Amino acid sequence: MIYSMTAFARQEQKADWGTAVWEIRSVNQRFLETYFRLPEQFRGMEPVLREKFRKQLQRGKVECTLRFSGNDAAVGQLNLNQDLAKQLLHAADWVQSHGQSSGVNPVDILRWPGVISAEETDLDSIQADLINSFNQCLEEFIQVRANEGAALKQLIEQRLDGIEVEAAKVAEHMPSIIEWQKEKLLSRFEEAKIELEPTRLEQEMVMLAQKVDVAEELDRLNCHIAETRKILKKGGACGRRLDFMMQEFNRESNTLGSKSINAEVTQSAVELKVLVEQMREQIQNIE
Repeated sequence: MIYSMTAFARQEQKADWGTAVWEIRSVNQRFLETYFRLPEQFRGMEPVLREKFRKQLQRGKVECTLRFSGNDAAVGQLNLNQDLAKQLLHAADWVQSHGQSSGVNPVDILRWPGVISAEETDLDSIQADLINSFNQCLEEFIQVRANEGAALKQLIEQRLDGIEVEAAKVAEHMPSIIEWQKEKLLSRFEEAKIELEPTRLEQEMVMLAQKVDVAEELDRLNCHIAETRKILKKGGACGRRLDFMMQEFNRESNTLGSKSINAEVTQSAVELKVLVEQMREQIQNIE
């Protein structure tokens, strides 16, 4: 299966502890790079998440964001540190007995650090829920990459079909082109009143045929088409191999263009370059 490097997925989870939203997005990149935006209390999950990405992905710049909103109603009961509160009250009474205060507000005592504390939230349980939600988001993310990859594969195969058509057109025109060149060369000899020995004339014809013959380029184009289809069928992380094949396609289309001697071949050479460039642009998105 072919995978695209461009994708987005979102997963929202609601529970007693609050609401969490995972978002994963990726764009093209030569290697795998992962970036995380996590709330401070969940930064410890980053190595686990990074390893999950590493096992599933090969290339791409991946950004992972977690938005967490805790449920205030889920906070555990409040605990009063009575010993500390008594000490503060005794201290306040002592200050008051020395004429330094007119009374103590109980709320001020409760505000003192350490007097009131809430039961700690079970972060381990919340993190386990968040990991499960992340796994679902990652699964959706990979499916999106697969869907995009399938679309890219179809586009590339359409361009390969187009290259086959243009190569067949050139092959079809080659016999008539060689014959036309032969007649043109003989006509010039006659105009210049040059008489060549049969052996010399045959040599000239061979040299002309070699100069305009593109059979080798067409054979290589067909080989490249077959190899590209093979790579697409095999799937996996094949973006770099496909990019190399585009270099080979481009080389053959340039050579074919340099040997163009009539409008039909020139038009096919131009069309080949357009098709190769279109494939190359799409392949930049493949993992």
